[in-house]
Amino acid sequence: MATIKDVARKAGVSTSTVSHVINQNRFVSTAIQQRVTQAIEQLNYTPSALARSLKLNQTRTIGMLVTTSSNPFYAEIVKGVEDSCYERGYSLILCNTADDEQRMSRSLETLIQKRVDGLLLMCNEGHAALAPTLQRYPSLPIVMMDWSPLTGLGDVIEENALFGGELATLHLIKRGYQRIACITGPLDKSTAKRRLAGFKRALLASGRDIDENYIIQGDFEFSGGMVSMEALLALSPRPDAVFACNDAMAVGVYQALFRAGLTIPDDIAVIGYDDIALSEYLTPPLTTIHQPKDSLGLMAIDLLLHRIESKKGGAPVSWELTPELVSRSST
Repeated sequence: MATIKDVARKAGVSTSTVSHVINQNRFVSTAIQQRVTQAIEQLNYTPSALARSLKLNQTRTIGMLVTTSSNPFYAEIVKGVEDSCYERGYSLILCNTADDEQRMSRSLETLIQKRVDGLLLMCNEGHAALAPTLQRYPSLPIVMMDWSPLTGLGDVIEENALFGGELATLHLIKRGYQRIACITGPLDKSTAKRRLAGFKRALLASGRDIDENYIIQGDFEFSGGMVSMEALLALSPRPDAVFACNDAMAVGVYQALFRAGLTIPDDIAVIGYDDIALSEYLTPPLTTIHQPKDSLGLMAIDLLLHRIESKKGGAPVSWELTPELVSRSST
């Protein structure tokens, strides 16, 4: 592999001149530029990204830790983040934590060793063990997305899950449904707890009692939605509407109702949460709460790059995005 010294030797110039031509940071005559460019092409020379990063103390690389899930919501978020990085001239290194604390810690150490300029975290809230590692790198910019257990260690961007849960439930109430069930996410996750709190607040505000039999804890996965819906169908009387606290579980609800020979919304209405791309293509199309996923990724990158490029510290900030109702045929 050719080096900058090989290029300089072939072009008959100094290595600093080659560097000036590549980085365009000092005047070099047209004739010399042509000689250096020709030597680069003939030798198939590629500047060392590592050497440049060491010199500039910047790799233009962002690290992201995300927990694997069958939920397409995460894939859509990652796509938005990667697109935003690309548009700003940064690369993204994605690490899957597989919901494993040890793997998460190893992945974090790997990203730090690779000298990433900043970190995005979108993981399981049970993994507070990250805190001691992150505290060793106080100057590393961090943004937590839809996840905020590490208070004070970085900026946070979340959606207003309490309002979203309330919005979904009020929609069902306004449609006249009487026995409204809720399939929650894991209740050790703050977003799941807030969506459930919104569900309860909407019922109480409408003068309705909260029947705990109609509240089942799910897992934010397809299979969890199906199993939870099967349990709800065993109740007497069964619910006439279901709020699945994410779209992945709503897909599982559809499957359970199909297997039971029931139709949506004639027998049971269904509303989800997240507005993943799949929700529009279900039969019938799923009413859901839209999370501004594009805005979440864009704002996370913008906030992280502001921290990186301004090299300013300051107190962590917290931004909250507002979810919206998307009414379709399932309610």
